[in-house]
Amino acid sequence: MSNPFHEPLTTENAALLLVDHQIGLFPGVRDMGIDELKHNVTALTRVALRLGIPVIATTTSADDLWGPLIPELQAVLPKDLEVIDRSTVNAWHDERVRGALESFGRDRIIVAGTSLEVCAALPAISATAAGHTTYVAVDASGTFSATKRETGLARLHQAGVIVSDYASLVVEMLADNAHPIAPYVYEDLDMPFATLVGQFVAARSR
Repeated sequence: MSNPFHEPLTTENAALLLVDHQIGLFPGVRDMGIDELKHNVTALTRVALRLGIPVIATTTSADDLWGPLIPELQAVLPKDLEVIDRSTVNAWHDERVRGALESFGRDRIIVAGTSLEVCAALPAISATAAGHTTYVAVDASGTFSATKRETGLARLHQAGVIVSDYASLVVEMLADNAHPIAPYVYEDLDMPFATLVGQFVAARSR
């Protein structure tokens, strides 16, 4: 019997869903620094695009409630990518979002959203119920209190959604550090410790 927790996430079986990283929501984030959240979601998106992973980005009521995507995320998304603006609380309930994800033919969906317990958790739970193996990048998903973070994580665990950090998901898909694209992936990740390692290697090669 197959176990989704033991089957690898790859560049061939994954898609990325970004839910509501909007300028009107970010000021309320309390479970991590806003700059950290911006860094993590943009790094996740850059690497996903470099690895050829299909990306969907959504907003909720962008014109009259929460505003557009944060500029940092808009800057790394393809210019021709249509951001799906919706009214449904659960992104999975929007036919355009669900249809786009299904059209990719990929059975694993990585989700990140603001807030964690609604924007990320609800579509992740729904996608899992629909038969997908679903992951939530918790450090690319922010929320508005410690309680919301704790209850959101508990609900994800109860529903069988796999929770992880964004960098671990990316390196799992990279799979081989000898791949020619690996240096660019780590550059996109922009992890401080990885930068230091690169500086150390460069210093030793002089």
